[in-house]
Amino acid sequence: MDGTTALVSGGKDSIYAAYLADCQGWPVHELLVMQPEDPDSWMFHTPNLDLVRWQAEAWGKAVRTYPVPAGNAEAETLALEEAMRRGGPGPISVGAIASSFQWSRVLRAAHAVGRRVYAPLWRVEPQRVVGEEIAAGLDIRLVQVAAEPLEADWLGERLDADRARRLAALSRPPTSVHLAGEGGEYETLVVDAPFWRSRLSIDRAKIERRGAWARWTVEATHLVPHATSIGRTQMHA
Repeated sequence: MDGTTALVSGGKDSIYAAYLADCQGWPVHELLVMQPEDPDSWMFHTPNLDLVRWQAEAWGKAVRTYPVPAGNAEAETLALEEAMRRGGPGPISVGAIASSFQWSRVLRAAHAVGRRVYAPLWRVEPQRVVGEEIAAGLDIRLVQVAAEPLEADWLGERLDADRARRLAALSRPPTSVHLAGEGGEYETLVVDAPFWRSRLSIDRAKIERRGAWARWTVEATHLVPHATSIGRTQMHA
């Protein structure tokens, strides 16, 4: 079987799905980042996409970025199809959990280019997904909130078992926060994992606010090898 292309955003679900692909006989040879021109993309995560190349270096994976022109969902689907077409014949790994809007378009693009889709989290109960990601040792940071019960003071904080319990409470009526953030209520960034060789150490970040929406954008980071902090790689965005 040809190597798997992992469609990743840098967030918890796509990174965890790619890790499961590696573990379950679908070895990942590249991380594919869809880079939308529109910060309010219909289909794709947009916060801190530039950091995926640092995640790839920490993980020892190749990385490929593909531009997504501003437009509508149809234009974004066509861009995804072309990105898949250029990546070889192997499977596509995705971190979709419950969004039929995204899932149907990923399937359509993959079918158009003759590639299989590996989606280990699809329709898995959200509490189980988040719990497994935390138990797997992912250091997950919240980088965007867009639902009224979630405040800007969550930004930059680690999604651990305690915060997962708080999210579970917020996911019950009358609030409508999806526990795994599948509705865009929050977005995440993975800064470390046991299967990486290095972790991302955040040097500087800024917070932007717009009503109930707030984003934590990393402006400078460096990689710290797990075995030693000597010989770090510095980045300023």
